[in-house]
Amino acid sequence: MTQGGNGANDRTTPTDGVPNHVAIIMDGNGRWAQARGLPRTEGHRKGMETVRRIIRHASRRGVAHLTLYSFSSENWRRPAEEVGFLMGLLKYFIRRDLAELHAENVHISVIGEREGLAPDIAALLAEAEGLTRDNTGLHLVIAFNYGSRDEITRAARRLAEKVARGELSVEAVDRDALEAELFTAGIPDPDLMVRTSGEMRLSNFLMWQAAYSELVFSPVLWPDFDEAAFDAAIDEYNGRERRFGGVGVRQGAK
Repeated sequence: MTQGGNGANDRTTPTDGVPNHVAIIMDGNGRWAQARGLPRTEGHRKGMETVRRIIRHASRRGVAHLTLYSFSSENWRRPAEEVGFLMGLLKYFIRRDLAELHAENVHISVIGEREGLAPDIAALLAEAEGLTRDNTGLHLVIAFNYGSRDEITRAARRLAEKVARGELSVEAVDRDALEAELFTAGIPDPDLMVRTSGEMRLSNFLMWQAAYSELVFSPVLWPDFDEAAFDAAIDEYNGRERRFGGVGVRQGAK
């Protein structure tokens, strides 16, 4: 994977001061519901409305790639009722919103382990990708059944298998070779990673890709994360200096 991706993934040109790739850990649905005396499922339902709003706002702002951490590989440990509700929300979102997102020229990719998923879920994910594959607007990346440690382990195993088969020399195992085996191959690394709800950790999300990302931890719970909160995160990003180990470059500087 190279920074900037390939031609198929460089889908929009962001405006000045707007990060090319924003990744979001959408956290706080359960606490939002509990604070209101509601079941956790109501927080997830409200959070899905925020997903719709932020996708469209990111597109309007000129963000080229938006990655949303929708369901981690560890989330299967949650109560079966909650997991079932989340799967139902995913199905509802795709069936309700896919046609509209396609009409808005959104290109959808899904990153995460597909093996072992229920056939109906796997089919819906494939449908979303297939229908929107040639779109040239916002690249929406949905991290589903995703875990960064598993992703890196899987990539290392694939490289080891290639070496064992004689398809790749040990000397050829480098950063580019490993990145080509990640779920995010061809997608530029996040410039800005946002976590909502005030928690300050990556939670096994894009740990390789976030090596030089600017991290913003918003105190706003995800269901309340609106356009103003998104813009505030971008404003904070623009106040940072990105050094990449060298001389700093202030974002938004011309």
